[in-house]
Amino acid sequence: MRSLWSGSIGFGLVNIPVHLYSATLDHALDLDMLHKEDLAPIRYAKVCKEEGEEVTQDQIVKGYEYEKGQYVILTDEDFDNANAAKSKRVDVISFAQADELDVNYFEKPYFVEPDKGGEHAYALLREALNQSKRVGIVRFVIHTREHLGVLRPQGDLLVLNQMRFAQELREPSELNLPVKQKIDTQELKMALNLIDQLTERFDAEKYHDTYAETLEQIIQAKIKGKTPEQGTVQDATPSKVRDLMSLLKASLKSKPEQQSRSEETKKHRAKKKVS
Repeated sequence: MRSLWSGSIGFGLVNIPVHLYSATLDHALDLDMLHKEDLAPIRYAKVCKEEGEEVTQDQIVKGYEYEKGQYVILTDEDFDNANAAKSKRVDVISFAQADELDVNYFEKPYFVEPDKGGEHAYALLREALNQSKRVGIVRFVIHTREHLGVLRPQGDLLVLNQMRFAQELREPSELNLPVKQKIDTQELKMALNLIDQLTERFDAEKYHDTYAETLEQIIQAKIKGKTPEQGTVQDATPSKVRDLMSLLKASLKSKPEQQSRSEETKKHRAKKKVS
């Protein structure tokens, strides 16, 4: 695992040297763009709009357009000097209860590892967060941009989750939502029963990317010269109000089928581990 960022966590006057590592993996299939006529790979060129000529990376600079066609050029030194202290420091600015944070703010998690000499202070902060049942609200700069973040304990680990600023979230006020809908008591009771029946302890290992897996099967079939199996599209027609009760009753009776699908998922995981 390669470190993406090295710096320190500022906890009051305490300085904890740390490394950040991405906590996520890109699971997308690696597909190439090809020319339809001869299947030659397509490359994306950087072309000057004025001259129509391709330019190399060392000929490219970053600029801010302050007037139409007028730019001020920014160098790497400008980005570093924007706030040299912040670019190497995760500052804890406050603490909060974890349940106060709206999940819509969460964007990307990073694993936090103590650097040499920072182990004890790291463990102290982790234990203090655990016992206080608090999370740290932090500011940090990565990839030339300042971010808000939340620092929380996870077992022996501290995790830094990059967050969005409030102004980055849209307001849902323009959406047409069913605010004044009269809910039938029996329908609600049936819906609650269905929720109870489908409630189970969350296990992330139980879920996997079935779309990518099916796409891989299609690719393998085409490699072997076979025709891929035709997929079935599920009915997406809105359920009519008068049919809700019968549909809810039928859903309650379909639990064995769901359990069967769950068993298939377990078999698939076991098969994948063996292969």
